[in-house]
Amino acid sequence: MAPRVAVVGGGIAGLSAAHRLRTELGPDAEIVLLEQTGRLGGKLRTVELAGTPYDLGAEAFLARRPEVLRLAEELGVETEVVHPADARATVRAGGRTRHLPGGTVMGVPAEADSVAEVLSADGVAAVRSEADLPPIDLGGADASVGGLLRERVGDEVVDRLVEPLLGGVYAGDANRLGLRATIPALAAALDAGAPSIAEAVRSALPAPPARNTSPKPVFGAFRGGYRELIDRLLLAADAQARLGLPVRALARTGSGWRLEIGSAPAPEHLEADAVVLAVPAPAARRLLADPVPAASARLAEVELASMAVIGLAFPPGTPLPAHDGVAASGTLIARGERRADGTPFTAKAFTYSSNKWSHLRGANGEVLVRGSVGRFGEVAELQREDADLLADVRADLAELTGITAEPVDSAVLRWGGGLPQYGVDHLALVDEVERAVAEVPGLAIAGAALHGVGVPACVATGEAAATGITRGLLRAGGREVGR
Repeated sequence: MAPRVAVVGGGIAGLSAAHRLRTELGPDAEIVLLEQTGRLGGKLRTVELAGTPYDLGAEAFLARRPEVLRLAEELGVETEVVHPADARATVRAGGRTRHLPGGTVMGVPAEADSVAEVLSADGVAAVRSEADLPPIDLGGADASVGGLLRERVGDEVVDRLVEPLLGGVYAGDANRLGLRATIPALAAALDAGAPSIAEAVRSALPAPPARNTSPKPVFGAFRGGYRELIDRLLLAADAQARLGLPVRALARTGSGWRLEIGSAPAPEHLEADAVVLAVPAPAARRLLADPVPAASARLAEVELASMAVIGLAFPPGTPLPAHDGVAASGTLIARGERRADGTPFTAKAFTYSSNKWSHLRGANGEVLVRGSVGRFGEVAELQREDADLLADVRADLAELTGITAEPVDSAVLRWGGGLPQYGVDHLALVDEVERAVAEVPGLAIAGAALHGVGVPACVATGEAAATGITRGLLRAGGREVGR
């Protein structure tokens, strides 16, 4: 009898799991995709802005990882993958906007001179003097990113470089984030014996491209937005998608699982041979409370940050910024930066999309810009009305770029609890969760709370969860995987 697998969560991890289940279990398997909201895609969201598809969730993916590129090829959309134009990121720190320095790992410099334009003289001196400190020995332990780096290379490296970059990925606080989960290359270099932060960065930096060769693109995106990937995944998975149905409870039965779904007054029940949980940490914690209490308890420790993304379309010909003759791809804004009138910046970053991506213009040539708001622990800004948030973000943009034109279109998208925070010892937490879940037959877990918040990492967790389920089902049926 063909198995029935329930995939709980219709984000990229859940969709990737459903697709991999279909390819591994074949056409007869019944795959039910349950999503409590009215749409699929999770934190991937393509809207229409000035008549063109525009992503207001995740913007790009790391092209140096293989998962998304491989998936695009499997789904026949590899020709829709695009890469950034020749533009450079900038950072607003110390009241000035400068190019984001090269020769760093997540903003941590290998050489003091490379960050001289962003740091003060005292900040540069702090980086330079790290060579005189005793060697670092983590002893296999994790450390706070902010705590370790402030002690070794000074506050300014953290406040002006590291935190703006980590804020773009996690909307997090560097003092609370764990080194091993958020800057693993640096941790690995220290484990391998690098005696200082500078030496660790030097050994972690990628090798320069060979002579007469172009470096491979770091990032990629889809020409028509992530909805191209989402639509193709759903089609290839051939899953029964049930939207607007929360999963309220999960229980083991003699032969599999029983899911309680729908409204509390009139729930329905779904029987399944196996379940993939591809939901945020709070939902996974709740559903695992009875069947896997140890995993539930650890997931309760994962904190979340909220944010909002604002899309702006300006009249054709609106000039976007350039620095030293090079187009700016965007501007990161350090915490505590203020406008000329003393008002704190509301936004934490801007992406000058029509500079960064050659294909991104409105239907009539409108210039597109994306602003991001929200850091961990700072919720007041996100509690304001859309119009107020939009007005402040426009004021920030005017301060940074001089753009005062009235937008011809705009959109505000809020992501409540959208980004899990990878605290100190996050890897140990995830290991305990996955070990506990793996001990329960027919159950797997995936999603951004585990091994990375980026799209490739989420795809990887979904596919790994699906393969684990497939292996268990085939062995239970007396077959080995691949036969």
